[in-house]
Amino acid sequence: MTDFDATRARFVLPDGQIYLDGNSLGPLPFGAEAAMRRVLEDEWGRMAIGGWNRADWMGLPDTLGDRIGRLVGAGPGDTTVGDTLSIRLFQALAAAVAMTDRKVVLTDSGNFPSDIYMAQGFLKHFGRDRSLRIVAPEEVEAALTEEVGVLMLTQVDYRTGRRHDMAALTARAHEMGIVTVWDLAHSAGAFEVDLAGAGADFAVGCTYKYLNGGPGSPAFIYVAPRHADRAETVLNGWLGHAAPFAFEQDYRPAPGVARMRVGTPAILQMRVLEAALDIWDGVSMSDLRARSVALSERFIAAVLDRNPALTLASPRAPEDRGSQVSFRFEHAYGVIQALIARGVVGDFRAPDIMRFGIAPLYNTGDEIDAAADHIAEVMATQAYLNPEYRMKQRVT
Repeated sequence: MTDFDATRARFVLPDGQIYLDGNSLGPLPFGAEAAMRRVLEDEWGRMAIGGWNRADWMGLPDTLGDRIGRLVGAGPGDTTVGDTLSIRLFQALAAAVAMTDRKVVLTDSGNFPSDIYMAQGFLKHFGRDRSLRIVAPEEVEAALTEEVGVLMLTQVDYRTGRRHDMAALTARAHEMGIVTVWDLAHSAGAFEVDLAGAGADFAVGCTYKYLNGGPGSPAFIYVAPRHADRAETVLNGWLGHAAPFAFEQDYRPAPGVARMRVGTPAILQMRVLEAALDIWDGVSMSDLRARSVALSERFIAAVLDRNPALTLASPRAPEDRGSQVSFRFEHAYGVIQALIARGVVGDFRAPDIMRFGIAPLYNTGDEIDAAADHIAEVMATQAYLNPEYRMKQRVT
């Protein structure tokens, strides 16, 4: 059994604060400061350029890729880390499009806007006569027709927490000859994911949410082994070359997922991510999911029982959602700001959604109960109408 009291003790959680925003940015792991000090003093400071060999900086993208791979059901050597999620999505989409002559890339309206923007930009400049088709989340399966070449989805809706059935949609897509690209931004570290078992073709994800790698921590990309040695790279970075230090004039892709490496690894960020991943070493993903469901159900029941003006935006059935709970309310932004002032940290998504990320590594039942109490008080007093809580900030 996973000891969640022990995992909670490994995070910096400010006194008097209930942190329910791990679906946007995970809190600081205690090991991060020591990791940063080590890389600054012992590695960069003493080894300088020798750190690429002596501290194996060059191997970090693949080492960390395997550690994340365990959490998302990928085999060894199938995942690598580096660059941003948007870049990784661009890579995966480009590789998927190159595998089909069909003209339509299908996604849904619940996809994160950045993914849609990347797809629009790629297809406009490189897609020739291909187009992006956007349907409602519940219409995806019916929209898998013979026109569609690539299915590009975020597994968990960033606003509502609605969860796609990856295995079922991937199986149906493959029956129709469609290549799949999955964004795991709100999945990795939130619940059990089985990329290999589902037969996913490509997957990408970030590491600063449930994986707690810190603001701007690097993203990851997964390529199914059956595609790894033939996937088109498009972004032909020097570290994706088969022999980077041969400095050949023409590009030769490395074997396997290493071909998806682009630029120089961000070593400082990766060392912090490495420290964050240490916390996951003793965590059972099935235990994590069970605790997530228990805490989420407790939260939903407590909030809906006392606040009839709020509407549950997340699916009611646990199996249909990730590890976040969202409510709709006309003054959602003001409610979130009033809660933050009370030490309950969630976030707002336009136009009317209050989001709360349930992170079992550190959230507790007592925190869930206290957060529900604060929500009831904010709603009862209409504190959300106070001018200071209605003024929009740059980041919501």
